[in-house]
Amino acid sequence: MTNKIYILLLALTVTMVSCSDFLVEENKSNVTAESFYVTAEGFEALVNANYSQLRNIYGDDAWLFCAGTDLYAQGRTPEPDGLSQYRDLNPSSEGVDHLYNTCYRAIQTANQAIYYADLTEQTSDLNTRVAEVQYLRANAYFLLVQTYGGVGLITEYINEPILEFDRNSAEDVYTFIIGELQKSIDVLPGGDFNGRVNKRAAQHLLGKVYLTRGYETFGSASDFSTAASLFDQAINGQALDIPFGELWSPDNEKNAEVLFSVQYSAGSVSADPFELGNRQSSYFGPYQGGSEIAGDAPYRTYTLCPTDFAIDLFTQDDERYDGTFMHTTYDRYFDFYFVDDPSGLGIFHYYAPAWASSAQDQADFEAQNPDATFHAYGTYGAGVASSDYQTIPVRKFDDPTAPFGEKTSTRDIVLSRVGDTYLLAAEAYLQSGDAGTGLNRLNTVRERAGVAAATSGEFDLDYILDERGRELLGEYHRWFDLKRTKKLVERASAHHYLIEESNFDGANGELKILRPIPQSALDLNQNRSFPQNPAYN
Repeated sequence: MTNKIYILLLALTVTMVSCSDFLVEENKSNVTAESFYVTAEGFEALVNANYSQLRNIYGDDAWLFCAGTDLYAQGRTPEPDGLSQYRDLNPSSEGVDHLYNTCYRAIQTANQAIYYADLTEQTSDLNTRVAEVQYLRANAYFLLVQTYGGVGLITEYINEPILEFDRNSAEDVYTFIIGELQKSIDVLPGGDFNGRVNKRAAQHLLGKVYLTRGYETFGSASDFSTAASLFDQAINGQALDIPFGELWSPDNEKNAEVLFSVQYSAGSVSADPFELGNRQSSYFGPYQGGSEIAGDAPYRTYTLCPTDFAIDLFTQDDERYDGTFMHTTYDRYFDFYFVDDPSGLGIFHYYAPAWASSAQDQADFEAQNPDATFHAYGTYGAGVASSDYQTIPVRKFDDPTAPFGEKTSTRDIVLSRVGDTYLLAAEAYLQSGDAGTGLNRLNTVRERAGVAAATSGEFDLDYILDERGRELLGEYHRWFDLKRTKKLVERASAHHYLIEESNFDGANGELKILRPIPQSALDLNQNRSFPQNPAYN
């Protein structure tokens, strides 16, 4: 393993935070890092600073997680062309460096904590805190290796300028991640999520690492079965007994199905509520108006809009349709969160589903709601919509308490939950040769949604990906799902209106599956032999 890293990491400043919220800034004037981190209080602040790095990774732009897939495409507002359409993707493309930069900052902060763990006061929870940091470092490396392939493995704290770094193989990175997470699992406590990493969250992540490695040429024959076992351990016999809509109620973010999330609160962003929140709620829906509607409707970027394919995944009896889409908006957008019966509110826009979009349905609706706008099925998906209000909003992430702005939400960003774990288990069992058990795991999710059980004749990888689309729409998994299963080219070109299969053609006969190593990183690196991914040479 190399300990060389580009100079960007050396400019990092670790943010110190309080234990109560993990993410609230403190000012320790006249105290050096070296003397503070060797105290119990200081080391706890350093561990908490590791959690704050999750906000940088997940709380800003969502392009690298969601753009350029079968489920989301731009509406009226353009997305970065390279990441969303692939044809012009290159090392200098907008947004391509986001995970490279934020994950390496997280890794530097983790390395710092692990370094000081040997120097700080010994406390009863020190080993647990180190295990939490190992999970967070492994998560950062997992994002990097999925996105860019092999990257430099930096495992020690860097505190002096180093101007060049080497590249490890993807196989090396996976081996490191697996070792880190296994050590973490051996130490972490079980139980429900309380804001910190626990054993079940680590089992879920390690299962996903094995599942993903199983598709690689260097994967082990046992990776899929190992993944299936880990997912079952993470599920821990938990039933999916929370109605789907309640999972996403703004006052129910820390429900029992959440395994791990990025934590926010109003207090933790009070220093600058327009910059310290997250953007998730602003991405998945239509533009709702300008400052004149502040307080009546949310800010929307009009970019990651559901494709027609995404909308068509849902059937009339699927409870996830109502839980996912805000098909009815009111004259005061958020009032429905605060009233028991929203039917008395004035309807503003109605996005009719396929099963309620006939000419007669429209006539009946307009007779009852003469001031409302009826959007017929087939007119409000990405690629069709071209004006304000025209695309159907995704409601899962709405934050009725956020001020009007692009980065103001204080809702937690859910990274793993039990419904997701069941579907990953279904995939792992299918790929390990036990389709019967995999089908059982998938049908547990469908039972909660109120839809008929899938049959063995239907159950294949595409069915699982469709089910993940229904269950996880808008959550930050889709690009990784399609890349993992080697379905990215097929499904993005089939269902994204701006992508053709030829868009993926890169240099040297390679496909643009991995993202390019950012040019900014290559420019800082004095190791001129550091290889770019082949599709971009």
